[in-house]
Amino acid sequence: MSTNIQVFPKDPTPEPTPGSTRLGGGVGMDRKIEKPRFTPKRIGVGAAALLLVGLFGYALLADFGVRKLNVERDRLTISTVALGPFQEYIPVRGTVLPLHTVYLDALERGQVEQVFVEEGASVAEGDPLLRLANPDLELTVLQQEADLERSREALRNGRLTMEQDLLRSRKSLMEIEYQLAINKRNFERYESLSAEDLTAILSRQEYERLRDEYQYSVRRMALTRETQTQDSLLATSKVVQLISAVERMERNLEIVRGRLDNLTVRAPVAGQLTMLKAEVGESKGTGVRLGQIDMIDGFKVRAAIDEHYIGRVGRGQRGQFDSDDESYSLVIRRVYPEVREGRFEVDLVFEGEEPEGIRRGQTLHIRLELGDLDEAVQVARGGFYQATGGHWAYVLDAAGDRATRRSIALGRQNPRVYEVLEGLEPGEQVITSSYETFGEDMDVLVLR
Repeated sequence: MSTNIQVFPKDPTPEPTPGSTRLGGGVGMDRKIEKPRFTPKRIGVGAAALLLVGLFGYALLADFGVRKLNVERDRLTISTVALGPFQEYIPVRGTVLPLHTVYLDALERGQVEQVFVEEGASVAEGDPLLRLANPDLELTVLQQEADLERSREALRNGRLTMEQDLLRSRKSLMEIEYQLAINKRNFERYESLSAEDLTAILSRQEYERLRDEYQYSVRRMALTRETQTQDSLLATSKVVQLISAVERMERNLEIVRGRLDNLTVRAPVAGQLTMLKAEVGESKGTGVRLGQIDMIDGFKVRAAIDEHYIGRVGRGQRGQFDSDDESYSLVIRRVYPEVREGRFEVDLVFEGEEPEGIRRGQTLHIRLELGDLDEAVQVARGGFYQATGGHWAYVLDAAGDRATRRSIALGRQNPRVYEVLEGLEPGEQVITSSYETFGEDMDVLVLR
């Protein structure tokens, strides 16, 4: 700061007077000039200082009680809230299975005698796959064949006997009819005569004999016919019984022969023999699973889904998966209600064309739709949900250097985004990465 100095003419030095501060005590000494205390410059500097102090104080008061944390921007995932088409779906993994599978079970017990084809081979309907040996069953067939032959012989003999008896009955009936005719003619010859003429020709005793013989012949004829009818019915009944027995034994033999044929296991349908569990010399019991044939008429996909969605999954729901840059559609055909280890299963079939080269046992990653496509405010999925449960999030300000905790509400979801119900607007930015390193109850994040 410059100092103003006044210069006066030099006079002779006067005598010092009392109270003078100058050596020599003259009246022409230098006088001290009083400086102004508040200059404009000082006033400006003071005002600037007061403004800075006020701003600092305001900042202190504004941030009083607010918990802040400095974080590195590069370590965060920041997503923009958007309005767009939303599809609720869940990812599921499915295994490709043949549309129809036929299982091969042993219908008869036996020992594997010969295997005709190998596992994985293509077979036609009726092709023999393996043969079992069962000596007891073969012996049973022989015994029933012998019993059937004896029954047939008894039937032939019964029919022959019936025919012979019928011939004898007819012969006897003919003789009786002949004798009846003679006796009738003799009796009627004398019966028309008067008593005087009859007495003149024939004695009373002879007449009565002729009459008795005729009546006897009539009764004998009636009895013989009745006997013949009864004998015929009895013989016919016996023959019918023999025929029934033979037919029954033939049916039984047919069944046993069918059981014998079952020892040769044949392909019930055309397809691929995907499993065959049989080795020569191995014993197989009735009902034991021997293998399976997959029919080459299409594929289905069996998927396991978390039991949380069992009430929202039903027949007719659709799913999609991608293969070779193409999208394929499936539809649920069957839902298995049984829950095992927290999951239930569904069968899906292809809608339209199946992908080329698909194979049994292949794993497909399917997007199973849970709702219709609609417009919704949405934000990207991220690790923040584990810490907040979707109830709040850190939202960036317009400058993008501070993120403030804000209450939100999320609704439906899919593997990519959450549906925003309230608390966020399209265009706002949200920290969607994990909040685990931020600690609890931080109000503001300062991004660096």
